[in-house]
Amino acid sequence: MLRRFPMLVAAAVRLAWQASRRDTAVALGGNLAAGVFTAFGLLATSDVLSSLFAAGPTPGRVRAALPALALVGGAAALRGALLAAAGWAQARLKPQVERQAETRLFELTTRVELTAFDDHEFHNAMRRARDNGVPDTATVVETTVSALTGAVGLAAPAAALGLLHPVLMPLLLVTAVPAGWAALRTARLRYAAFYRLSAARRRKFMLSDLMAERQPAAEVRAFTLRGFLLGEYDRVAELEQRVQLDVARRQTGAKAAGDLLTGAATVAVYAALAGLLAGGVVPLSVAGAAVLAIRAGQSSLAACVLSLNRLYEAGLYFGDYLNFRALAADRLPPPDGAAPPAGDFHRITADRVSFRYPGASAPALTDVSVTVRRGEVIALVGENGSGKTTLAKLLAGLYRPESGTIRWDGADLAGLDGDALRRRIAVIAQDHTRWPLTVRENIVMGRPLDEDRLAGAAAAAGADRVVGELPDGYDALLDRRFRGGHDLSGGQWQRIAAARGFYRDAALVIFDEPTSALDARAEHALFERIRRHAAGRTVVLISHRLASVRFADRIYVLDHGRVTESGAHAELLAADGLYADLYRLQASAYEPDPQEAA
Repeated sequence: MLRRFPMLVAAAVRLAWQASRRDTAVALGGNLAAGVFTAFGLLATSDVLSSLFAAGPTPGRVRAALPALALVGGAAALRGALLAAAGWAQARLKPQVERQAETRLFELTTRVELTAFDDHEFHNAMRRARDNGVPDTATVVETTVSALTGAVGLAAPAAALGLLHPVLMPLLLVTAVPAGWAALRTARLRYAAFYRLSAARRRKFMLSDLMAERQPAAEVRAFTLRGFLLGEYDRVAELEQRVQLDVARRQTGAKAAGDLLTGAATVAVYAALAGLLAGGVVPLSVAGAAVLAIRAGQSSLAACVLSLNRLYEAGLYFGDYLNFRALAADRLPPPDGAAPPAGDFHRITADRVSFRYPGASAPALTDVSVTVRRGEVIALVGENGSGKTTLAKLLAGLYRPESGTIRWDGADLAGLDGDALRRRIAVIAQDHTRWPLTVRENIVMGRPLDEDRLAGAAAAAGADRVVGELPDGYDALLDRRFRGGHDLSGGQWQRIAAARGFYRDAALVIFDEPTSALDARAEHALFERIRRHAAGRTVVLISHRLASVRFADRIYVLDHGRVTESGAHAELLAADGLYADLYRLQASAYEPDPQEAA
């Protein structure tokens, strides 16, 4: 960590410089200039004492000391003004640096490839960077300035002592060693505990959300999970408490040892000064100025050690922030992606595509080949875990295949600009996000507002009825956690999500289980709207309800990550394979039971 200190401090100062050049310059320059006046004031104090201790009448000695005394007062006033200006700039820097660091973090988290969020280590690193690294970025800047202030405050009396007599300077610096060791030891113990408890604390926060958030509240009561959740929380909290108590014990021991050694070093300094005075090595005036310098130096030393302690500890967390930025930078898509071919595509092909999630023992897809032509409705069906959603995300460019290629009119998706590609695709996920925004914002999703298109998309998805039931219409806030917010049922949210896809007016629209929360009438109506919406567009539809995919131009059947069948509905029934089995199984649920009929 000590080897990384210069790099961490340089990175923090660079971040502060980017946040505000003026405030950084004032904070650093003001403290440096204040240190010069501190040293000047101590040297002037020596001249005051020399005049006062000189031979002759007292009034004459006082008059002789007045010029030096005026210099002491002037130096003190200028030092105070400089420190005040530096403190003002330092206070201004903190919010600016935090904003800069947080913005840099979220610029990366919103650009990294989607698979990064399926990686446990990446997720842990992100949480450490967000929860501790970002706040401590400002702390590193703040404590760097504070440490500089303390170092200058220590260097000034040390330099003054060196000018008074060369032997006196090392005596002051000796007192820094024990306190510095104790500070670094306690900081390291605290960070080691934080790192050890990182995953446990993440689980603790998840459990606290489960017990204190609105969404899981009903199931907590319905399944009488209170005791189970409290037990799990207590188990994690017990581990956290045990580690923290052990750290507190070891930190107390290190601090006590440091205080004891610091006291012994201080006694040694004054004993050495007394010996120099008794031996006639330094005159009384120099000894008096040395005492003042030592006291000022020890005060600055205490502040410097405290700042270094905080800087060391904050530097550990800031290091996590920098490490995550480097980790995330390695997960970014290629920066020089080409633009997708102009105009609407004619064909998207996946050729022998395989994909495995990070840390998974088995691939999610193996040698999958599919073709999607312009204007077609393509259905992906299969049992749970067969790879339907994964394949859809690959076609949308959200994942990159481990092997094989996906081509958009002959252009490999791996070489295209991801954002430019996804602007031409709409993906309505099965686990769509319920954004705590207004209805309008939930449908428009950041795209330019077109009121006519908004009304058409809402009507196409059946969301216009949902909007009509809300007192604020499209301006209704969809989150009860805020004043005036509203909650929707699962089916109503599904219509809002479908409206997002219709509003985007994309060349390729992917619907992943768009009717799972709808009743039979609403499901039939939505599928009819999807058919009408498909005119001139391409739709990839994922559904377990096979009666609703019969109209698809082509159906791909996936089983354990492989395409086992493909064709139109009638062809797959005639093939009498997995699709036919699943279709007959679902159809049998609607046939009368012979025993009941009898």
